[in-house]
Amino acid sequence: MSRAEYVEIRRSSVVRAPREQVWARVVTAEGVSDEFRPLLSMRFPASLRTSRAGDEPGIADLPLGRFVGRAWILLGGVLPVEYDDLVITGVEAPHYFQERSTLGSCRVWEHRRELDELPGGATRVTDIVRAEPRAWVPAALVRTIVGALFAHRHRRLARTFGG
Repeated sequence: MSRAEYVEIRRSSVVRAPREQVWARVVTAEGVSDEFRPLLSMRFPASLRTSRAGDEPGIADLPLGRFVGRAWILLGGVLPVEYDDLVITGVEAPHYFQERSTLGSCRVWEHRRELDELPGGATRVTDIVRAEPRAWVPAALVRTIVGALFAHRHRRLARTFGG
């Protein structure tokens, strides 16, 4: 990242489900949006909400390195509070996906989610976020909000899969 002031968050937790099952959930629009609930939801671009086959496409189905649309983070499911101009830069199913996007609050948003298979059918989910806030957004604010959001997302994953 070009600016000296950036935010880096790393959150890891273990859930009691096989990696393929966790992957099948966390790469879908519904799965990601569920991690934001109940206060927030995420509305993805149409390319990630529907497919011609009628099944729900996943992040792994998107073209790499190309802008695929704007995802909105909604307060209460209706009020837009942030956007993500979504660009997926890497996928290796069921191991990881990676995005490098821009947000309303951040010039650069890099998010990598890794899934590691553990003994006994468990999975370690690790999120690594690096963000370069826009000049008008304090890095401490981004660090606090992003840290709290990913802590919440991991609690939701534990609730969904056991943890």
